[in-house]
Amino acid sequence: MENISVEKTLAERGARYGDFTDHAVIAQNLQTIMRESDGWTRLTADKKQALTVIADKIARILNGDPNYRDNWHDIQGYAKLAEDRCCD
Repeated sequence: MENISVEKTLAERGARYGDFTDHAVIAQNLQTIMRESDGWTRLTADKKQALTVIADKIARILNGDPNYRDNWHDIQGYAKLAEDRCCD
């Protein structure tokens, strides 16, 4: 495995996702809105985690490259994990 420096990885991620501080503000604002809603307390831990990661992916899309398919694919994956754990 190639030894890639942390600096190189961070530069690549910054080019793809934008400034980390800007991303963090968007992600935290989305998560605050979710956690302050009445429905948050009704969610199980797995659904809370799925929504938390989805909010992070949304923040990456809004702050960075909106055409990077991996973010959209990941959102589908986390939504599927939550859906599979629904008790109908």
